[in-house]
Amino acid sequence: MVVAQPSHIELKSPREVDLLRQAGRVAAEILMDLKQKVVAGMTTRDIDVMAEKMMHQRGAIPSFLNYRGYPATVCTSVNDEVVHSIPGPRRLKDGDILSLDIGMFVEGYCGDTATTFAIGQASPPAEQLMKAGRASLQASIDAAVLGHRLGDVSHAMQSVVEAAGYHVVREYGGHGIGRAMHEEPHVPCFGKPGTGIRLVEGMVLALEVMANAGTAEIRHKEDKWTVVTADGSLSVHYEKMIALTATGTEVLTPHHD
Repeated sequence: MVVAQPSHIELKSPREVDLLRQAGRVAAEILMDLKQKVVAGMTTRDIDVMAEKMMHQRGAIPSFLNYRGYPATVCTSVNDEVVHSIPGPRRLKDGDILSLDIGMFVEGYCGDTATTFAIGQASPPAEQLMKAGRASLQASIDAAVLGHRLGDVSHAMQSVVEAAGYHVVREYGGHGIGRAMHEEPHVPCFGKPGTGIRLVEGMVLALEVMANAGTAEIRHKEDKWTVVTADGSLSVHYEKMIALTATGTEVLTPHHD
């Protein structure tokens, strides 16, 4: 049975899923390459320069650069920075946690993925928060199956984070993805099971969890981009792309956080 979807959600053909698979694979490879190379003493601008070079070497075009005026290739959010932190002179220190978010176009289709990791040795509280973030994203992927609803995905994400004693960010979330970086539907980090649109074959989603150790509240810094926790607590960000296909749910950005 064909389930009708709102007209603004673009279902992808098998060929388009294959192109998104290629873009996602490149994005995952670059993210993991960057994770291996980032060390204490580097500036976040150093990471941006490396990322741009890696993308160009693989024939990818940065999707963040100049997006709505964003001035860099990647987002490098440190400690209490939630998302969208602009790379610059900030020097990474041992024990920092870095949320690295990257996006690029490969043959006209977008790859988008993010992870959070420690610079050197993380503190036990930071390790526990990262563990919860990774588990939350995996739970949302597990819930994203044909016939389920979008609220099931968001609820799975929220439940894992809150069960660990943390809070999800409510102002930002995941999204559809394809020839544009941000497509419908919006995928919140919170939701009620059994609500929202039904998941059908051809949907491609970028699932994102943003989890704060303290309050769920956030604020924006003066640069208008960098989002930080309102109470200065740590935050993590994980993102993977998935495709809903006739044979099941496939992760298009296959990397290990």
